[in-house]
Amino acid sequence: MGGKDEQKKKMKLLCLHGFRTSGSFLQKQLSKWDPSIFHHFDLDFPNGKYPAGGKSEIEGIFPPPYFEWFQFDKGATLAALLLGYQKQGVVLKEHPPMKLYVSISGSKFRDPKICEVAYKDPISVKSAHFIGAKDWLKVPSEDLATAFDNPLIINHLQGHTVPRLGKVALLRLAFDS
Repeated sequence: MGGKDEQKKKMKLLCLHGFRTSGSFLQKQLSKWDPSIFHHFDLDFPNGKYPAGGKSEIEGIFPPPYFEWFQFDKGATLAALLLGYQKQGVVLKEHPPMKLYVSISGSKFRDPKICEVAYKDPISVKSAHFIGAKDWLKVPSEDLATAFDNPLIINHLQGHTVPRLGKVALLRLAFDS
């Protein structure tokens, strides 16, 4: 046992970056976390479909190119929308149900017509929501978590960023897996 057998058992985790960043930037940010968190996952960090228009907040920290998702800024918000729509049978009808959702500063779409469909019923996918005390999306992130059945909420003291995780957060993640 091992090698290819172990790789096949890992759950694929699609990691969608935020506004005017890139898959490689998100990968670098997540490298701050204890590698044991990712032991059971095969992580995929694609770039958004569209080149980013305008200035990126990470210029000078991480080299370009930078991207956007469908000319929209939030990977976590887009992923939650897809989960809600899948639950309602609107999209991904032939795709197996998603098993896990991780949100870092995610939020719901603002359009009420979209929300009426996507978040009509609780999303019954295992979820973890990282919410920063100084994040300008703190309240919208908390609101998104309410769209899920039994969300794991990990609060941190930082802002709109991939947080550094302390021992308590690591234990909560390990306990919940």
